[in-house]
Amino acid sequence: MKTVFKILFILALAAYLIFAFAKFTSSGNRAKCEGITVVITDSAHAGFITASEAEGILQKARIHPVGEQMDKISTKKIEDVLKKNPFIKDAVCYKTPDRHVNLIINQRLPLLRIMADNGEDYYIDEYGYSMAPMGYVADLAVATGNIDKNFAKKNLVKLGKFLRDNNFWNNQVEQINVMEDHSVELVPRVGNQMIDLGSCDSLEIKFRNLKAFYENVMPQVGWNKYSRLNLEHTNQVIGTKRENNK
Repeated sequence: MKTVFKILFILALAAYLIFAFAKFTSSGNRAKCEGITVVITDSAHAGFITASEAEGILQKARIHPVGEQMDKISTKKIEDVLKKNPFIKDAVCYKTPDRHVNLIINQRLPLLRIMADNGEDYYIDEYGYSMAPMGYVADLAVATGNIDKNFAKKNLVKLGKFLRDNNFWNNQVEQINVMEDHSVELVPRVGNQMIDLGSCDSLEIKFRNLKAFYENVMPQVGWNKYSRLNLEHTNQVIGTKRENNK
């Protein structure tokens, strides 16, 4: 008898849960959305997309879900609208039983601002994806000069990733100039020497040499002795003296 009772109890409980879920789902669909939660991945890094920015995109497209009937809200349409923004890599939208809409946004993080001689002006991320500025301004190094998108993707992305991952150099390098022969020179924030980087290869070695030069040579000779520092050779740093410091 106890076994039969347990079976009947389980069946009754299952039937009740199915009934309750169906009723909840039906009433939940007719209810209106009471709130939205937006999560931005990698939000600790320099990016342009914020929760309020994402909601603004939805409001502009007239698909902001709050106040709308739950069964009339299209999560796919919300995702598609958000992914049209060049700074949004991916978006996932879903509804919750408590009549909320949740958004998870994977943003594109810019590495550098490109302002080329050919008139192109865009941000570039670590995958070489270019993004129009759209009025955004970020505290990133600016690359100028003889730059096409192929060179930016194959060379400047490497330099941008190196700067991003090395806090000291990220703060030190203010501008990147690409010359006619595609050699690269750097404008530092501290010190008034131009830095001839050459190619964007062997960056770890070149910047390690430069830091050693900063720490061991500059304190001895003074920061105004050299007008240029050349890092093209990976075994040395070559300094060009100023004309009045011969």
